[in-house]
Amino acid sequence: MFIDSHCHLSFPELQSQLPQILEAMSAAQVEQAICVCTTMEEFPTVREIAAGHANLWATVGVHPDSEEGVHEPTVDELVQAAQDPKVVAIGETGLDYYRLNGRTIEEMEWQRERFRTHIRAGQATGKPIVIHTRSSAEDTLRLLREENASHGVFHCFTETAEVAFAAVEMGFYVSFSGILTFKNAQALRDVAQQLPLERLLIETDSPYLAPIPYRGKTNSPAYVPHVAKALAELKGVSVEELAARTSANCRELFKLN
Repeated sequence: MFIDSHCHLSFPELQSQLPQILEAMSAAQVEQAICVCTTMEEFPTVREIAAGHANLWATVGVHPDSEEGVHEPTVDELVQAAQDPKVVAIGETGLDYYRLNGRTIEEMEWQRERFRTHIRAGQATGKPIVIHTRSSAEDTLRLLREENASHGVFHCFTETAEVAFAAVEMGFYVSFSGILTFKNAQALRDVAQQLPLERLLIETDSPYLAPIPYRGKTNSPAYVPHVAKALAELKGVSVEELAARTSANCRELFKLN
């Protein structure tokens, strides 16, 4: 019924509880989940988790916030890793200017180059890119346009309606997380209400951002139905219809079977 389009099951707090998480997913009718990679060092673990379970899938890439001591992949390295049949996307990648750590935006060119590398790997493989953007929407959209990118998802969306419609116009999907349920997220709910169902995905981004009523606790893919319920109410459809539509969108984007 449901698909969690973005979670981090390789993170220690979830990996150590994987059997229980899979059981909870089944009980909550969460049929599949995509385990998202944040460093090349993490990738073997992400791939192993996905390979061991028919309903789990993997991505390969380096998160924009991953900096100290991480391997910087080339396009060829990402393309090679993406040949694994369990790898369905490149990322998560993108730009994050929220924590500049005393640097200027101009000094974040290394991050923009990393993003370009991932975009090019996505184009070379034909696989979608999973985009993280925070305090950097203008540059994120600019680089995607410059690289002629049009295949992927803006995950854990928290930007404006203008950014959302720009993404949709370029061919991207927009994914919403448990933030949608937070009391202080009315502006985001207003954005979600405006977007077409055929371009929406749902996710947990677990172990982070647990939806109400679990806010402040460790998140899990089993909680994605709460995101679906919030989004269904905003779109004026049943949870069942919302689940069917977002699951179909997810399968189409990531070519899940």
